[in-house]
Formats: sequence, C-alpha cells, structure tokens
Amino acid sequence: MDNLKQLSRLMVFAEVVKQTSFTGAARKLGISKSAVSQQIKALEADMDIRILNRTTRGVSTTALGEKLLSRCHILKDQVDLLFKDIANAEENPKGRFAITLPHALECNVVMPALEQLCLEYPGIEPELIVSDRSLDLVEHKLDLAIHAGELADSSYRALPIGTVTEIFCASPLYLNKNITPDKLTDLAQLKWIATSWQNQKMPVFNILTKEKTIIELNQFSKVNNFPSALSMALRHLGIVLLPDNVAKPLIKSGELVHIMKQFTGPLWPLHAVHAYQREKPIHLTRFHQLLCNYFNDL
Repeated sequence: MDNLKQLSRLMVFAEVVKQTSFTGAARKLGISKSAVSQQIKALEADMDIRILNRTTRGVSTTALGEKLLSRCHILKDQVDLLFKDIANAEENPKGRFAITLPHALECNVVMPALEQLCLEYPGIEPELIVSDRSLDLVEHKLDLAIHAGELADSSYRALPIGTVTEIFCASPLYLNKNITPDKLTDLAQLKWIATSWQNQKMPVFNILTKEKTIIELNQFSKVNNFPSALSMALRHLGIVLLPDNVAKPLIKSGELVHIMKQFTGPLWPLHAVHAYQREKPIHLTRFHQLLCNYFNDL
C-alpha cells in the first residue's frame, strides 16, 4: 500500500466525520459528492477495514474509524503548522521551555505531547515542575502552566484542554475484605484516602439525574498529592477519588475497581495558561494542540 496516496484520503475522511455527511464534506472541500465517496471507498479498500457507518441519517465512525480520526487530527495540525513554519522560516524555537503541570496529567498526556514536541522542535530544552499546587507564571519564570479547576481573574491567557472527572475507586482486595457500596450512604462505611484539596464533606454528582448531593466521607488518611493517594489505594488501604484519565487504565487492568459508577466527584476544567498577549510562539501553540489530542485520546 502506498501510504502517500492515503494522505489526501485521510483529510477527506476527517472532513466527512466533521460535516457528518458526504454532501457536507464535498461542499466544504469544493469537490463532488461522488469524488468524496470514491476517496473513502479507496481508503477502506487499501486498509481493508470499514471506517464509517452509513445510514440515511448521516455517517458515524466505527471503532477503528474513531482511532484513525484521532491520528487525522494530529496529521492536520502538523500540516497546518508546516505552512505556518514556512511562513515564519526565520523562527526556530530553541532554549528553555518551562512548564508546570499536575501529577494526574504527567504520564499519559504531557509526556507523550512533550516527546512529540521535542521531535518537531529539537532545539527546545524542557523544564518541568510537576505539582498539584497552582504556580504563578511570572514568579516561577514559566512559559506555560497547566491548570486544573476554575481560573482566577488575571491578565494571563487560558487555552482550554478538556475536563477531568473524579471517580470513586478501590482495589478488588479492599472491597473483598469490606463491602462493595451500592448507595451513597455505604461510602461512609469505608476508609477514604483524601488529597489535600478534597474535603470530608464534598459534592457528588448523579450522572443520570444531574443532581448534586453533599456527602460526608470517613477520612482515613490525607496526602498532599494524588500519586500518594493512588499508591495507598493500590495497597488496599481504602477508597480514593481519582481523575478518570488516571483511573481508566488501572480499571482496565483489574488493579482498581470503579465503584458507585452513577456518581462522580467534582469536575475540573483544564487550561493551558500563558502570559503572551499577542502572537504565541509556534512551539507553545503546537504543545497546546498536542495536549488536547492526547487528552481527548484517553
């Protein structure tokens, strides 16, 4: 298979998904509907997979199509930035790139994004401060701060990344020795491992009814960062509220169990905060794109 032939077909595929129809994609791309259809058929034939479900109401991605779509977004970002790089050929980012980020995003969002950024801009020298405390850009001489939670009023600019949801988890062994809760009042019978920003009385949200309830948990331990809370939970010491992006791989592997699935803890909006008032450096723009892609890929 000639992969170079697939580049334009991938872009057509991404536009079909975005417009939710062949007709809309044809109009946006300035080509005929039959040309769009031929591009998709050729892509599916060469890859020997089905990437779109077609119905009278429109199109939707298959599971493999959804995975392919996330890579198309990254590819499109790189093409867009390629032309921006050419237009600004005299700029070649070099030197220190200082970032602060919460522990919850370190492994499966920031590190892969940073790896890709360094491949594209090898002159960059990353400097990371991993902390669950909010650090000021100017005071700590930072280029970018990944902030979880509501933003304080300031002159800084904020670029949205996504939203983290906290979910209740425990190890299978801990639940076997105690109880598996099926209602909110059961949670008070279990030992809770809290982080410093979590309160004993906290709001929980019913994802089915959209109602908020204040509950009081049985605090067993308190730690100042989420990796310590996670480590204690994996040692079967109690239940824990974890960011969903961190918990999902451990739930899939069987190391943790997602309990009280109908309820979540607080929602934490994520932003990439910077101090540039006009045009941002191209590597900062690219890093934000990569953060969004890897976060939404989880």
